[in-house]
Amino acid sequence: MNYDHTIDKRQVRNAFGRAAAGYDRAAFLQREVCDRMLSRLDCIKHTPDVILDAGSGTGYGTRKLATRYSNAKVLAIDIAPAMHFQARIAALWWKQLLIARGSQADYVIGDIEQMPLKDSCVGLVWSNLALQWCNDIKQTFAEVHRILQPAGLFIFSTFGPGTLKELRQSFHGIDGYSHVNRFIDMHDIGDMLVHNGFVTPVMDMEYITLTYDDVTSVMRDLKAIGAHNVTQGRRRGLTGKTAWQKAINHYEMLRIKGKLPATFEVIYGHTWKL
Repeated sequence: MNYDHTIDKRQVRNAFGRAAAGYDRAAFLQREVCDRMLSRLDCIKHTPDVILDAGSGTGYGTRKLATRYSNAKVLAIDIAPAMHFQARIAALWWKQLLIARGSQADYVIGDIEQMPLKDSCVGLVWSNLALQWCNDIKQTFAEVHRILQPAGLFIFSTFGPGTLKELRQSFHGIDGYSHVNRFIDMHDIGDMLVHNGFVTPVMDMEYITLTYDDVTSVMRDLKAIGAHNVTQGRRRGLTGKTAWQKAINHYEMLRIKGKLPATFEVIYGHTWKL
């Protein structure tokens, strides 16, 4: 039995490294959430001189931010070097087509729980669906607070505990291993922000449900974006045929109108450093 939900960072780096080349073909949800976050900036008056995309992946958000804030310097930090490689390729293509004439981005390899950046060096920290890969979110918030300039803005999205509830339910009672990463409640996130010195955090949440033809397609999509189980309590070998079939049978009971749901609880937040 192993219920350890500690994130194995080496596995995170390797998983996203393997997924990098095909990531953009499968990352519909990540792009959609990014676009919804960008629309929220329309209601926030803030003109940063330096922007950090924390957990930048293949750079979709980085390019959007560079376009929106064309006079700002943009930094992109990610734990997987292969993600930066894909981001650089995409950035060149983007500029060659003249779709965007934003500022150039500087790419930094690093963990957002311990960022290799100076104190008070950025005016906006942006993080789209990356915080769920942190073992110590309090430490991450402390790092964001440290690198933000006074009056700096932190805007983010992450997954809440209702994420992949169908998959979690399907494996419940089958074995003693963790099969879904652990996610933190929205209210706990708000409390942690205040505890780390941020003011007036604004939090909200929505459910986004994707549908699939079969369980294999759900797992294939999760693997394609590097989002499969990377907890210490995961099974290190393959799940047995009997256990796997039981999980499939359980998931099949959730089929609605011919489709299998995969629910994501998306949490949005923004807050300020005094």
